[in-house]
Amino acid sequence: MKTIHVAHSPDSDDAFMFYALAEGKIDTGDIRYVHELQDIETLNQRALRAELEVTAVSIHAYAYLSDRYALLPHGASMGDRYGPRLVAREPLTKSEVRGQRVAVPGLLTSAYLALRLFEPDFTPVVTPFDEIEDAVVEGRVELGLLIHEGQLTFGDRGLHLVADMGEWWFQNTGLPLPLGGNVIRKDLGGPLIQRISRQLRDSIAYGLDHRTAALDHSMKYARGLERAKADTFVGMYVNDWTLDYGERGRRAVREFLRRGVESGVVTREVDVRFVDD
Repeated sequence: MKTIHVAHSPDSDDAFMFYALAEGKIDTGDIRYVHELQDIETLNQRALRAELEVTAVSIHAYAYLSDRYALLPHGASMGDRYGPRLVAREPLTKSEVRGQRVAVPGLLTSAYLALRLFEPDFTPVVTPFDEIEDAVVEGRVELGLLIHEGQLTFGDRGLHLVADMGEWWFQNTGLPLPLGGNVIRKDLGGPLIQRISRQLRDSIAYGLDHRTAALDHSMKYARGLERAKADTFVGMYVNDWTLDYGERGRRAVREFLRRGVESGVVTREVDVRFVDD
């Protein structure tokens, strides 16, 4: 029996994606999957140490992982004209963001890279993703960059949308915003990598084909979202893009990281490699 550690965020979209694997709904043969749930910035840091065979990571973080990990062709979280949302207590214009303190969920997150491309001049205040709304409401920062369910709930706290990173990116590039992906360690070898890749894709497809049961499973990780909003959130980030990046999705990854390098935020050239390249 071969044990493979699979790590992902403890949120409803990742739980939906891995439902079939977690609940034994697909035949994995002699591969046993052990699931580890941690926030995305922690997973980014663990991937830098190559601790996990398979893990979700930020596309931004992949820039520093490409020597040891390859991107799986499925498992993407793509913002198709939506994405991380920059919010404030009062309505602000883009020019008013400059120089402000912004709570961000981590310096290796794709949300942070997108915001740096949107507005290079701000002071990041690294804050656990689920405390960012509080930091803005309580005035510890001027703005917050929301990921996960906060993208849908900020209005309930009286916060104002300043910019949607996914819509801004689309207006600039015509592409979806690549936020997260699944990576696999290259030292597992080609045959095993291909088997794991097929099984992970099968898990995503099973969830999409058995949406009600997969959503039931995901609700344990919805952090208080009522079911309709959780369903909306899952639909935003588990969809056709998740089954396969396709040519346009792959182009988006390369363009996002190219602009990151060009801006100086990403400090190394990136050779983007997918398992099936």
